[in-house]
Amino acid sequence: QVQLVESGGGSAQSGGSLRISCAASGNIWRRVCMGWFRRAPGKEREGVAAISRGDVITYGGSVKGRFTISQDNTKNTIYLQMNSLKPDDTGMYYCAAGPNGCQNTIQAQGVSAAAFDIWGQGTQVTVSS
Repeated sequence: QVQLVESGGGSAQSGGSLRISCAASGNIWRRVCMGWFRRAPGKEREGVAAISRGDVITYGGSVKGRFTISQDNTKNTIYLQMNSLKPDDTGMYYCAAGPNGCQNTIQAQGVSAAAFDIWGQGTQVTVSS
């Protein structure tokens, strides 16, 4: 089994930056894709970014050009650098991991929850205007 633990959430002013992290443990070699999702109060879950084996990266439309996903395989950790934050970026951010085949789902559907089957507990990000 794989465990995912997010950290680094907090508060920022509009226009500011935050970086959140997700540390993976367990049978991580089975995980081919890693991703970030968020859920704002009263809104549906939204795919933010995904990174697949071979560093294939996909972003959700609302964060392109502002957010950057990266991974450090030596630490089994992925990161989400968030710049030019907006109040609409407020929400709970979840890390997710996907098995073999996830790349095809992401290629077809974008950053979709259908590509992932393991989820972290989330970290809160709050952006004030």
